[in-house]
Amino acid sequence: MTTLAESPNDSSDLSLALRLQRDSADAWQDLVELYGPLVKSWAGRTGLDSAAAEDICQEVFLAVHRSIGEFDLTVEGATFRGWLWRITRNAVLRSFRKPLPDARGGSTANARFAELHDAINDRELTETPPDSPDDTTALLTRAMRQIESRVEPTTWQAFIRTTIYGESTAEVAESLGLSPTAVRKAKSRTLQRLRKQLGDLA
Repeated sequence: MTTLAESPNDSSDLSLALRLQRDSADAWQDLVELYGPLVKSWAGRTGLDSAAAEDICQEVFLAVHRSIGEFDLTVEGATFRGWLWRITRNAVLRSFRKPLPDARGGSTANARFAELHDAINDRELTETPPDSPDDTTALLTRAMRQIESRVEPTTWQAFIRTTIYGESTAEVAESLGLSPTAVRKAKSRTLQRLRKQLGDLA
């Protein structure tokens, strides 16, 4: 019966947050690939156009670089996604509070510009990340792609077939030539790595 070879990093990989705190170049690349689209989506949902959302994204990642040492997973309820949303929220609010540009067209145009600015400033930005199923699915898909390239193919098959496709441990074990225990361990290890990659497990 086949046994799963544990890759050198299977049991020792740090979470994305801890890798960022150690200033790993690979971690920063993972961060941008994984969370860049989500930050842009958050910014766009506040009414910002594509260019402004891109600016917000760059500002957010610069802020993450400056303050990643302050992120503490040991705080009850702390999540990397929630922390990233608070940075994004603050960046968006700062962009809304920038001075108004000069409006052309006289007092009427200025008044309308002011009304628009007030409406934007009154927009509610919640303390918790916006809950969008599409965003969540896309984020998980990106994280899974990153993890897939870093685990043994058999480990990935055991995980994906039991977790996503809903196949039983017994049938996956028989198909892959593994013991049921090996399949369960593969599933557990990969789920843990996925949580680490999302930054929410030390």
